[in-house]
Amino acid sequence: MYLLSIDLWLVLEKVLLIAGIVGLSFFIAMYTTYAERKVAAWLQDRIGPNRAGPFGIFQPLADGGKLFFKEEIIPLASNKFLFILGPALAMITALLTSTVIPWAAPFITKGGNVIPLQVADVDMGVLLAFSIVSVGVYGIMIGGWASNNKFSLMAAIRGASQMVSYELPMGLALIAVLFMTGSLKMSEIVSNQVQHGWHIIYQPLGFIIFFVCALAECNRTPFDMAEAENELNFGYHQEYSSMKLGFYLFAEYINMFVSSAIMVTIYFGGYDIPFVNEASWGLNSFWMSFISFSVMMMKISFFLFLFLWIRWTIPRFRYDQLMNLGWKKLIPLALVNMIITAVVILLLKK
Repeated sequence: MYLLSIDLWLVLEKVLLIAGIVGLSFFIAMYTTYAERKVAAWLQDRIGPNRAGPFGIFQPLADGGKLFFKEEIIPLASNKFLFILGPALAMITALLTSTVIPWAAPFITKGGNVIPLQVADVDMGVLLAFSIVSVGVYGIMIGGWASNNKFSLMAAIRGASQMVSYELPMGLALIAVLFMTGSLKMSEIVSNQVQHGWHIIYQPLGFIIFFVCALAECNRTPFDMAEAENELNFGYHQEYSSMKLGFYLFAEYINMFVSSAIMVTIYFGGYDIPFVNEASWGLNSFWMSFISFSVMMMKISFFLFLFLWIRWTIPRFRYDQLMNLGWKKLIPLALVNMIITAVVILLLKK
């Protein structure tokens, strides 16, 4: 009976944590759309949305309501099952990646029980995250093919080849970090940075490669080849409407949020506060978890702003330029970075 009660508490903890992360992801994605329009307006010396509520803060709710109440249209010549599966798969894979990220310092109850604020602290956490990300391309490919529209199919092929091309240098850049930590567990990657310093100090080139690849994986400018409106109309979601279209749009912003969280976790110490010994503050566990979560969100917000800033600053690459950058520049750089890291670690061990 005692073991059963422990299992029930564990299930309850995980359910609450999953619900919190999913709710947070939707909230951040919703207001990143608002931030995108405001940042664009700021960079272009405009006002931006300012009608729905004070300063336009209810604009995301108005946009979401508009999508929700629009007519659902499924083209007659499309594959109905796959047409519905595409946006669902894009959204599911975007949300699943967040399960291995440690969002804050563990919460310690008065009874001494440690509650990690992480859904799954698995041994292969990094590998699991990248496996889920690689499945995300199927959402784009299936949606583009099932639409039975040549523009959608061309955009889906572009998106798939782009993601496959940029996953390689991203993985190679990550291997250099794994050489240093010796573990694939996200929690241990954060702990290693708390003890020895953030990985951005030791891996600046690896981080730049990782960040460029993250832009490509999220289909963000200058790598938004799958949504090149001047070439392919609306791209892979050409035939979608209502919340199916909303799922594709939301998945992109959730991917931005989760990619930022992964970069913060791997290269910027996760929830760690730089140059500060939090133990000396003498705060209880709740406030330590709250402060560490707030620090994590501030770091993520910086990267989200960077994503938005780049969109309104840099023009889109041509397709051949995109492929050349991935295969001829980033992969060799990532290999060189990995080899240098391995040599330095070997020399330091001697």
